[in-house]
Amino acid sequence: MKKEFIMCAMALSMVACGSDVKEHLNPFFQDSYGTINEVPPFEQITMNDYKEAMLKGIEEQKAEIQAIITNTEAPTFENTIVAMDQCGKLLNKVQSVFFSLSESDSNEEYQALQVELMPLLTELSNDISLNEDLFARVKAVYEQKETLGLDKEQMKLLENTYKSFVRNGANLSEADKATLREINSKLSELTLKFDQNLLHETNNTYVTVDKVEDLEGLPEANIQRAADLAKSIGQEGKYTFNMQRPSCNPVLQYCKNRDLRKQVYEAYYNRGNQNNEWNNKDVAKQVFQLRLKKAKLMGYNSSADMILDNNRMAKVPSKVYDLLMSIWTPAVKKAQEEIADIKEEIKKDGFDFEPEGWDYMYYSSRAKQAKYDIDEELVSEYFETSNVQKGAFYVANKLYGLTFEERTKDYPMYNSSTTAWDVKDKDGKLIAIFYSDYFPRDGKGAGAWCGGFRNQSYENGQRVIPIVNNVCNFTAPSKDKPGLQNIDNVETLFHEFGHALNSFFGDVHYEGVGGNELEFVELPSQINEHWAFEPEVLKVYAKHYKTGEIIPQELLDKIDQSSKYGQGFATTELMAASLVDMDLHCLTDIPDDFDVMKYEEQKLAERGIPRQILPRYRVTNFSHIMGGYNAGYYGYTWSEVLDCDAFQAFKESGDIFNQELAEKFRKYCLAPGGIDDGMTMYVNFRGKEPSSDALLEKRGLK
Repeated sequence: MKKEFIMCAMALSMVACGSDVKEHLNPFFQDSYGTINEVPPFEQITMNDYKEAMLKGIEEQKAEIQAIITNTEAPTFENTIVAMDQCGKLLNKVQSVFFSLSESDSNEEYQALQVELMPLLTELSNDISLNEDLFARVKAVYEQKETLGLDKEQMKLLENTYKSFVRNGANLSEADKATLREINSKLSELTLKFDQNLLHETNNTYVTVDKVEDLEGLPEANIQRAADLAKSIGQEGKYTFNMQRPSCNPVLQYCKNRDLRKQVYEAYYNRGNQNNEWNNKDVAKQVFQLRLKKAKLMGYNSSADMILDNNRMAKVPSKVYDLLMSIWTPAVKKAQEEIADIKEEIKKDGFDFEPEGWDYMYYSSRAKQAKYDIDEELVSEYFETSNVQKGAFYVANKLYGLTFEERTKDYPMYNSSTTAWDVKDKDGKLIAIFYSDYFPRDGKGAGAWCGGFRNQSYENGQRVIPIVNNVCNFTAPSKDKPGLQNIDNVETLFHEFGHALNSFFGDVHYEGVGGNELEFVELPSQINEHWAFEPEVLKVYAKHYKTGEIIPQELLDKIDQSSKYGQGFATTELMAASLVDMDLHCLTDIPDDFDVMKYEEQKLAERGIPRQILPRYRVTNFSHIMGGYNAGYYGYTWSEVLDCDAFQAFKESGDIFNQELAEKFRKYCLAPGGIDDGMTMYVNFRGKEPSSDALLEKRGLK
C-alpha cells in the first residue's frame, strides 16, 4: 500500500490517488514550508520531491556560477566571492534534509536515490572547482586582498575560497584535471558503497540462540530485547542479537557463555569482512589507492601529507605520530595490567586459558567490580535517558543560560521516537531548534553523531536559526523498563550535545567560514563530557528510575574511584584505530594485491598491541575514515588534549560553572566558526597553548 502511494505521488505529483484529488506541491519549491519556524515538513516530502529538487538545485547552481563567470564587471569581493558563497541555496536546502534522513531514517528508496544522485553532485563539484574562468575571477580578487578593506571574516572567506580551488586542482593541466574528475567520481561512488555495505552488515548480521539458559548473566531487559528482535525476523521463541552496540555489547560484557561471546565478537569486528556481497575489503583498498593517486597528482608523497596540509592543526604526519605514540606506550602498559587482572578472574572460574578479545569486556567488568564493588546494572538504574538529557540541559543552563522548551507536538517529526525542542538564549530569544533521536531502529546508521536540517546563516541582515539533531543508538526502553544507560552512553549523550551547543551558538555571515579544523571540531563535544560526572551535576539528573532517589554518595564515590579502570583497553583500541588510519594514508605505494586487513594486523603487531585488543574500528567497518576523518581519526585525541586542558581552567577557578570562563569559551570557541585558526581560538580562550598532562591524568596514564 505504501509503495502504491509513493508511486502515485511520484507519477502524478498528488498526495492521494483517489477521486478526491488534491494537488501535491513540492515543499522545497515553495517560498515557505508553512510550518512553525520553517521546520521541514518531513511527512509531506516524497522521494520524487527530493529528486526533483536536487536536480533543479543542481541546474540552478550551474546557472548561478555561469552568471558569476559571465559578469562583465571586474571581479570584486561581492560579485565573485560573496556571490559564490550564496549560490546553491535550493540545493543546500534539500541536501540538508535528504542526507540527514538517509543516515538516521534510511530505507531502500533513500539508498537507491543516493546512488543515482551522488555522481551528479560530484560532477557539479568538479565543474565548479576545476572551472578555469571562475578561478581566474577568484584569483583576481585574492591578489588584491590587502587593498580591499575586508574585515576578519571576509578575509577568511576570501582565503578559504582561493585555497579551496588550489587544493581541488585549479592549477592542474587539462589532462590532470580530467584525471582528477575521474578520481573524485570513483571515490564518491566507492565511499557511498562502503557506507551502504556497512549499514547492511550492522543491521542484518545476526547471532541467534535457542535457549534462554545460554544467556546466563545477561540482564533481563537485554534478554527481552533479544526475544523481540528474534520475533521481528521470524525467529519467535529464540533470542537474536544484531551488530548495533546496544544489542551486542551487553553480550560481551555480561554473558557467561564464552562461545556466544566469541560469535558476537567476531561478527561485530568482521562487519564488511565476511566474503559476501557486502564485503568492504576491496572497496577500502580502492579508496586508499585513489586517494594516493590524487595526492601524487597534487604534488604530495602520500594522501596523509595532502590531507594534513589542508585545514588541519597537525599539518604534518610526524606531529600526529608523536602525539599518538606518546600515549600508546603508557596505554599498552596499563592494558597489560588489566589483562593480568583478567587472568586472575579466569582462575577464579577454575580455568587456565589465555584470554582472547571476547573475554576482555566480560572479565574486565568482573575485575572492576571486584576492585571497586561497582554494579554496572545498578548504576544504569540511575541513568534513565530523559533524565540524562535533563542533566545536559542543566549544564547548558548553568554555563550559558540556555533554556529548552519541548515542541514535539508543534513541529513536524521525521520519526515517532524523536523529540523536538526550542532552544532559547539567556535573554529568552530563540536561537536554535533541537531534535533528539536516541534509540536504535532499522534504517539508522550505527554509532552517534550530530547533524542538522538547516545551518545557521544570515538573510537580509537577520540570523537564520539552525535546526540541529543528535542521533544516537542507546539502550531502548523495554516492556517493563525505560531506556537505562551505562556510563559510556551517558558520556556519549553529553558529547553529542556538546556538538549541538557549538551549532546553537554559531554566528557567522558566510557559509564558507562556518567550519573549523577537524581537530578543533571535537573540542566543544569532548569538553562537555567533563560535566557529566561532576558530583554537582549528577545530583541533579542521576535519579533512580523507580523511586526518584538521587544517586547515593557511596555509589558516586565508586564511580569516581573506578572511572580510570579500563582506560588501558579503551585508550589502546582508540590509538590502534588512529595509528592504522595514519599508516594507510601515509603509504606511498599500494599494489593491486594489497590486503588492508593483513596490513592492519602487521602494523599493530609491530607496535606490540596485546592480542586481546583490536582497533576500535577495523578497516572494513571504519566509516570515519571513509568520509571526513580520513587521516584524521587522531583528531579525537588531539581534541582531548584541548578539552582536558580547557576544563582544567574551570577546575582551577574553583567553580565548574564559572560564568566568565563560560562566556569566553562561547565567544572564542563556539560562536565564531572558522574565522580564526583553531590554536588562535584556543589561546584566545585559555591564554596559552594546551598541555597533554591533563589528558594523561584523566585517563589514569600519567
